[in-house]
Amino acid sequence: MTTVVSRVCLDMLRSRKSRREEPIGAQVTEPSVVRGEGADPEGEAVLADSVGVALLVVLDMLTPAERLAFVLHDLFGMPFDEIGSIVGRSPAAAKQLASRARRRVRGSPAPSDAGRARQREVVEAFLRAVRAGDLEGLLAVLDPDAVVRIDGAARIAAGAADAADTARELRGASTWAKQMIALSRGLRFVQPALINGSVGLILAPRGKLSRVLTFTFANAKVTRVEVIGDPARLRELDIAVL
Repeated sequence: MTTVVSRVCLDMLRSRKSRREEPIGAQVTEPSVVRGEGADPEGEAVLADSVGVALLVVLDMLTPAERLAFVLHDLFGMPFDEIGSIVGRSPAAAKQLASRARRRVRGSPAPSDAGRARQREVVEAFLRAVRAGDLEGLLAVLDPDAVVRIDGAARIAAGAADAADTARELRGASTWAKQMIALSRGLRFVQPALINGSVGLILAPRGKLSRVLTFTFANAKVTRVEVIGDPARLRELDIAVL
C-alpha cells in the first residue's frame, strides 16, 4: 500500500506544470501571533497552521523524488532500500535525495525563479558560444578559475583522442575552453533542462539520454562544468526538460 500510494504521489508531482498546492478554504495570510505567557489557544492553533503552510511551500521547492524520499524517511521512518525501489534509485541515491531535501527544508536557499532565469541565460550563452566556436564568447561566461570535469564515459562518447575510462579534470577556463569547443561544436539534440533543481544541458539523440552537463554558478559566471556520461550516474539525476 505504501509503495502504491507513494508512486501515485510521485506521478502526480511530476505531472504538475504551473499549479502549486494551495490550502483548502480561504487564503491563508501571514499570521501575527506572539508566543509566550498568555498565548491563547486560538493563537497557538493559527501558528501551528501557518507552520504547516510554510512547510508545504518549502516542500514545493523540492523535486518530486527529493520530496518523496524526505517524507518517507524523515517523517515515516522508511529505510532507504525500500525508498530506492519506489523511486527507481539505488539506496545510496535515495539517501542523497533525502539529505539534499533535508538541507533545503532546514533553510538552505533554493534557486528563485529569477535566479533560474539568470542561470538559463548563462547556460544558453555557453551553448551558443560552443556551437559557434566563439572562444571569446565562451570565456565571457566562464569564471577565469572555472573547472571542467568530464567522466570517462562522456569522453569516449565524444570521441576524445586520448579517451580512457577515467574522469579528467582541468582547471582554469583558458586551459580547457578550446577543448570544450572542439568536443562539442555542432552538437545536436542539446537543450536546457533542470538537473537536480539547477539549470544545465542534456544531450538526448532520438530521445535517449546520452550526456548531461551540470553547472555551478557564482556572480553570473560558470565556475564549474561537469560532463556526465556514466549511465549509472545519469539514472540518479532528477531531470526536467525546460
